[in-house]
Amino acid sequence: MTQGARRTPGRRSVLGAAGAAVLGSAALGAAGPTAQAADRRGHRPPGHDLPVPTVIAHRGASGYRPEHTLGSYQLALDMGAHVIEQDLVPTKDGHLVCRHENDITGTTDVAGHPEFASRRTTKTVDGTEYTGWFTEDFTLAELKTLRAKERIPGTRQENTLYDGRWQIPTFEEVLRWAEREGRRRGRPVWLHVETKHPLYFRGLGLGLEEPLAKLLRRYGRHRADSPVFLQSFEPSSIQRLARLVASPKVVLLWQADSRPWDFVEAGDPRTVADLVTPAGLKWIASYAQGIGPTLDLVIPKDKDGRLTTPTTLVRDAHAQGLILHPYTLRNENSFLPAEFRRGTDPAAYGDAFGALKAYFATGIDGIFTDNPDTGLLAAADLTAR
Repeated sequence: MTQGARRTPGRRSVLGAAGAAVLGSAALGAAGPTAQAADRRGHRPPGHDLPVPTVIAHRGASGYRPEHTLGSYQLALDMGAHVIEQDLVPTKDGHLVCRHENDITGTTDVAGHPEFASRRTTKTVDGTEYTGWFTEDFTLAELKTLRAKERIPGTRQENTLYDGRWQIPTFEEVLRWAEREGRRRGRPVWLHVETKHPLYFRGLGLGLEEPLAKLLRRYGRHRADSPVFLQSFEPSSIQRLARLVASPKVVLLWQADSRPWDFVEAGDPRTVADLVTPAGLKWIASYAQGIGPTLDLVIPKDKDGRLTTPTTLVRDAHAQGLILHPYTLRNENSFLPAEFRRGTDPAAYGDAFGALKAYFATGIDGIFTDNPDTGLLAAADLTAR
């Protein structure tokens, strides 16, 4: 999740199935917007009973543990997150592993392994050049000799305590973990699974969709009512998955003036701004069940980083029967809209509850957050009204 991120313990709270979320006109701070949420039970694929708003653990509880580790996923589930996210990239020998990017320089200890020093290289991925170590240059056995570490230690110094504790998990290991936890808890563990750079990997002969679909079928998550969402920033990847499995699908959307990379490669001139029009959303609804927009597409910010007036995206997407799972809410000042920052330390926590209230007031169906406990408490505040 989070297109463009490369350019850039809290209290447990478990929500039961939520009823209707009915909001009146909510004052969201002295300079914040006012929004009206529709009187509805929330949009969700048929047969699904996830609470609304749904709290999605972004790369697990990545605000507290190194992202995309079994430790991060477990903590998110223990906190009560409704859905746990995985990003998938391939190994040289075709296994799907959970990393936000194929460049593992910043999320593993690979730089400290002299046996892999010669693997450091420069590659162009989706039009951007990167230098580092990449999963597609390692076998699974080789990747398993590495250990995960905190991606942004300057912001999350406490998370570095856990550096080296966990390996890179395969997606199959996550599916097995979800099965065990589901049996133990007596309810399914929901997953939100992203194909990363699918066109790039298809060009290397390491297509993501077919092996993903095979695993979903093996573990019974290939049906329309399966507890899994499949997501991608490339619509063609979602279309390909739609031909392989019936699992619910979500098209991710970056900034309004950006173009999905598969559009760039195909010469399709449409931008995200085109896809969030009623016509664009109707096209998405022909093969997907939801969208995952960046939060700025829901409520834009002004030049000072403060929230302005919500767009019509929630209303327009719901009119097409699409759910909205926007991304990403984090507790730290550096990630929050300006009016919700507190103090001058960018790594300190700001008023994340105020920000969540503002976004929930628009009628979104869920939100990705690095801090599931915060999201759950904010959602509980909303549904208790």
